[in-house]
Amino acid sequence: MTVINEATKVENWPANYGDPSWLLQDRFGLFIHWGLYSNAARHEWVMNREKIHPDTYKKYFKFFNPDLYDPKKWASVAKNAGMKYFVITTKHHEGFALWDSKLTNYKVTNTPAKRDLLLEMVNAFRDEGLKVGFYHSLIDWHHPEYPIDGLHPQRDDEEFKKEASNRKMENYVEYLHGQVRELLTNYGKIDYLWFDFSYPNMDWDWAKGKGAADWQSEKLEKMILELQPDIILNDRLDLGRGVVTPEQYQPSEVLTENNKPIIWEACQTLNGSWGYDRDNLDWKSGEMLIKMLVDSVSKNGNLLLNVGPNGRGELDQRSINSLNEIGEWMRVNSRSIYGAKNSQYTAPIDCRFTQKGNRLYLHIFSWPFKHIHLEGLTGKIEYAQFLHDASEVHFKEHDPNENLTHTSTRIAPGTVTLELPVQKPTVVVPVVELFLKE
Repeated sequence: MTVINEATKVENWPANYGDPSWLLQDRFGLFIHWGLYSNAARHEWVMNREKIHPDTYKKYFKFFNPDLYDPKKWASVAKNAGMKYFVITTKHHEGFALWDSKLTNYKVTNTPAKRDLLLEMVNAFRDEGLKVGFYHSLIDWHHPEYPIDGLHPQRDDEEFKKEASNRKMENYVEYLHGQVRELLTNYGKIDYLWFDFSYPNMDWDWAKGKGAADWQSEKLEKMILELQPDIILNDRLDLGRGVVTPEQYQPSEVLTENNKPIIWEACQTLNGSWGYDRDNLDWKSGEMLIKMLVDSVSKNGNLLLNVGPNGRGELDQRSINSLNEIGEWMRVNSRSIYGAKNSQYTAPIDCRFTQKGNRLYLHIFSWPFKHIHLEGLTGKIEYAQFLHDASEVHFKEHDPNENLTHTSTRIAPGTVTLELPVQKPTVVVPVVELFLKE
């Protein structure tokens, strides 16, 4: 049975799931979308977007040859960025298996790669101390028994739909469960299983969406927990439980249920695509990515940040540059992230608070002129310093009766004012570490 200490108590976490305390401690993970779509280099949904027939799509299978693949380099970049776990697409919606599955010929060992790339990756990341997560698609546009619906690439191909009219979902589900069993049996301890995705409320008149009943999610979940009792799952099996996973979106506040926090993870990309997309130039700046990480933790969440390796098995240099920039910031500021959570105190404008025990961390998103006012902290701060260099930050506690007419400023009772240098420190997002009195 899962035991979650009071400091990390959350709502709606199943007692039979693994202990999520490590996830709440680690806060920052690497998402990897890698498959045949990396050769197409036009987004991981290219098969859907361009309505590509499975027979046509097989050209990417025939020519998938990531000869420059070195998972040790990937793992090193992730570790240096400050990431503590990773989640890799074992199979995306295209149906291609990145491991030596015994249940299909549509797998990596039958491509020119001729080896189990997933196994190499798991070993490399484990060697760097990162926890292992598997993404697995519930959807499969390649499988001959997967029923056609409005998300399928052949949704508008009437002849194809007619030929596929006798497909049996139960046959596909047996395959789905079998592949999950392989993944949880042959690769040692798996810390996190990330499914994608259910859509029971979609309706195209001629076809319905798919949800828990279609995937036999209860049965699947039971098998998973029998095979890996300590595993944690995300929320996309349509069972109303697991890690909540907002995608390409930053929530505006702490996520709760019944006024209690829930475990959640913001899933974000470096540019506008999950898979390798050669012509997508919507690259986020390092500053924006660091702020996303801080923002997530300030709302009691995690950040799962994605890379899309190319068809030769390498990370784009722009991806590496972004992760290196985050890593440099994390090198001196990570204690405001690891094991931290939201604070009861309200951060000033253009700032975020994270807190860990009696240490309150003020992340300054927009550098002010000389002062930042912290409401409600009078009498509570013992010491203040910049986190990046441990240099003292002076602060002043205000007497509400003090005459401040020379500044024409009224300062609310209970406010503490930090006295900052005019010049911003050479840190992308400066952090002030406030030691609160015991």
